[in-house]
Amino acid sequence: MAQCIPSPAVANPPWDFDVLVVGGGAAGLYAALAIPPQWRVGLITKDNLSLSASDWAQGGIAAALGPDDSPHLHVADTLRAGAGLCELEAVEHLVTHAAPCIHRLVDLGVAFDRSGPDLAMTLEAAHSRKRVLHAADTTGRAIVSILAEAVLQRPNITVYEAAFALDLWLVEGHCRGIALVQGHTLRWLSAQATVLATGGGGQVYAQTTNPTASTGDGVAMVWRAGGALRDLEFFQFHPTSLSLPGAPPFLISEAVRGEGAHLVDREGRRFAYDYHPDGELAPRDVVSRAIFHHLQRTGDRQVWLDMRPIPADRLNYRFPNIIRVCRTWGCDPITQPVPVAPAAHYWMGGIPTDLRSQTQIPGLYAVGENSSTGVHGANRLASNSLLECLVYGAELAKLPLQSGFVTPEPPPSHPPLAATASDDLDLTDLDQKRQQLTQLMWDYAAISRDQAGLETAIATLATWRQEVEQANLFRTLRDLSSAPQQTLPTPLTLPKLRAWGELRNLYDIGWLVLNSARFRTESRGGHYRSDYPNADPGWQVHTLVQGNQWQRSAPLTDRADTHEG
Repeated sequence: MAQCIPSPAVANPPWDFDVLVVGGGAAGLYAALAIPPQWRVGLITKDNLSLSASDWAQGGIAAALGPDDSPHLHVADTLRAGAGLCELEAVEHLVTHAAPCIHRLVDLGVAFDRSGPDLAMTLEAAHSRKRVLHAADTTGRAIVSILAEAVLQRPNITVYEAAFALDLWLVEGHCRGIALVQGHTLRWLSAQATVLATGGGGQVYAQTTNPTASTGDGVAMVWRAGGALRDLEFFQFHPTSLSLPGAPPFLISEAVRGEGAHLVDREGRRFAYDYHPDGELAPRDVVSRAIFHHLQRTGDRQVWLDMRPIPADRLNYRFPNIIRVCRTWGCDPITQPVPVAPAAHYWMGGIPTDLRSQTQIPGLYAVGENSSTGVHGANRLASNSLLECLVYGAELAKLPLQSGFVTPEPPPSHPPLAATASDDLDLTDLDQKRQQLTQLMWDYAAISRDQAGLETAIATLATWRQEVEQANLFRTLRDLSSAPQQTLPTPLTLPKLRAWGELRNLYDIGWLVLNSARFRTESRGGHYRSDYPNADPGWQVHTLVQGNQWQRSAPLTDRADTHEG
């Protein structure tokens, strides 16, 4: 059985591992299971194993398994959605390795929907075939719960719940582990290989379908460590998030539209066809912008998703959780349209990785939403993300590990931190600063951006960052990353330190997204500039950032645009 270490940490735990996996969603869990059992694995999660963006995924997982489908067609659909920025080799790797991963999930016990003895598949936006597998409308939860159960059965995996990774531990440019806070203690965890699977950064926006833990931690840690990042301007906004007073922005899967639901305005007109010939089944960025522009034109706060064209028995069977949540907030999809509006959903950019999930920092790997494998390009094809978690997580089985690994010496100890470091700590104030940031990002860097707005947001955030960096606790965070095996000052409990750490990460993520969006002077995929509304062939390149330097990659070939299905 896996050892599960609750907070606070037990006495004398085994702090050194062959592999550290930071993140407990589908990517982190599958990666941990892929690592051969002779290696010691530490799995770190901020909350618990079931609370992640993967757990919230409703839509499903794409795989070309049907008799009328092929990996070739799946590649073509992915490249079209990616708007010229997909890496062909990465996409081919994804789709050709899909089947073994799906079969592994079935063997582990994931209860996908069936059509007789066969796996049932449905159509989602921008797919040319029915190739999306579901477990009702809680596919992510079904997958994550099974993976978590399997992890807890593995004696070589130690799970650290309610633990927060502050920063990477680098030795002469090699990643040797992380600085970890759990309870009242900061320790360095060393490993031959460190895998970041921290998920996305949707919490940088006021409206998001992401859980509260999605604060871009892995991307921010790599940036502070001097690592390279890619394509951070490309954020996907899900078109249909529940928009009811008091309700959280609950995602209503586009599989509902795939089953026949219509997007309508207050007059009951299917307005999406005004913006694209595929209407509500156009790619997500197109549908989100259609709603955004339609709301600007009408002055309304939301549009409506009419599920009544779907037979009631089919609707109840396919989307029981969506119906339950909508009814909880006073709207019954069986009898009335559901008010919806766009919300930040998925980050296409992240930490660049190769086909083996390795980053440009030796000893550091990344999987899942915090990585940039090259699969999604400028706009993710629906239901490719869970598949990416599995396929690229499986590559961790091939890690070049060595027996008899010697733990490197931790950085030199610093004097104990003074308790006064937390004098300026106020969780209410931190929450206000977080809300202030997320509204700034929503106002100036969400579905539609322009130069003036981006410049305003960058200047505002620069002032806020400067103010926060003068705070005692912000300076403490920097000191903590060079103070190993240290007991924290009494006021610095994990919730307080996590709140500060997440705010620091969100400030970094906001800074990176804003500057990346300003740098790319065109519109492409999930990045729309109203002052540069068209795609520019000269920008068929990746945006690269390291430190505060932005540059273009070498031009990509236009094979992504010409690949035929």
